[in-house]
Amino acid sequence: MLVIRPIAAQDFSSLKAVAIESGIGFTSLPDNDTLLENKIHRATHSFTKVVAHPEDEGYLFVLEDTDTSTVVGTCGIESSVGVDDAFYNYHVGKVVHSSRELNIHNTVEILTFCNDYTGMSEICTLFLREQARLPNVGKFLSKSRFLFIAEHKERFTDKIFAEMRGVSDENGRSPFWDWLEKHFFSLDFPTADYLTGIGNKVFIAELMPKYPIYVNLLSEAAQAVIGAVHEKTKPALALLEKEGFKNRGYVDIFDAGPAVEADIDQIKTIRESTRKPAIAGAVPEDNLHIIINTEVADFRAVCQPIRITDDHIIMSQQAMETLHIKNGDIVRVSPV
Repeated sequence: MLVIRPIAAQDFSSLKAVAIESGIGFTSLPDNDTLLENKIHRATHSFTKVVAHPEDEGYLFVLEDTDTSTVVGTCGIESSVGVDDAFYNYHVGKVVHSSRELNIHNTVEILTFCNDYTGMSEICTLFLREQARLPNVGKFLSKSRFLFIAEHKERFTDKIFAEMRGVSDENGRSPFWDWLEKHFFSLDFPTADYLTGIGNKVFIAELMPKYPIYVNLLSEAAQAVIGAVHEKTKPALALLEKEGFKNRGYVDIFDAGPAVEADIDQIKTIRESTRKPAIAGAVPEDNLHIIINTEVADFRAVCQPIRITDDHIIMSQQAMETLHIKNGDIVRVSPV
């Protein structure tokens, strides 16, 4: 059975394998042993911390195949970005140049350097290993975070966002960064991406152009990828859009991938969730739901068939054991 649980110290080698497989552009999980160890330590502390409101917690989950004890995916939530390290985006806006006398009216897009997402919760670090890319598994991994948020709202902000991986080639070159590199940085995309991933962001503030950038001055290749996502990220973006996430015009400063956001209470998985006591019993084969317990440090999520009655949520005994619950314990569920 597949189960989502908090990451633990013994998952280091699995997390490193995921970091290597995810490749360049997956900024939240760089291949750096010290950083990965720090991520695990921070996550284990966050899951055991008593929280009244979001501060600087980082929740990192792993997807484990209990039959083989193999970690096959990760996903995460940042409670409040930019609290300790600055968090940057570009906002895509417009300016108008017009002359009534000459009857000329030109509207052009600009990119404005900003910190607008500072303090907001972020879903991040979603990666599913190749061997686990089966029907509904990606949905399970992504949507489980929303149920965790719904159950523990005090740990997160009322609005949440996600940064989507932008366009880059098989060698990690980004058309958008190529233009910035040429004019401002003299630093290739893999290096910039890696430095950001390990928390070294000072160079961004030091070298990034401070004034708005006119989009029509960028190369055609750079213009073409603003707000576009990496081919492997399209399914994740489509899933978030179905959940109600919207693009408000923010893009990543390195690869120009889009950021999308949503009010927590408007997220489909949360709106459609049900919270009731669980009991073991017979269930149909086709009524798949994501099921979570109500714990934090001992959080567990599974994707299993259930039956919902007026008073209970009925599931298999195996599902209950995997969730670390007993008859009468409260669970939260939502359809896949």
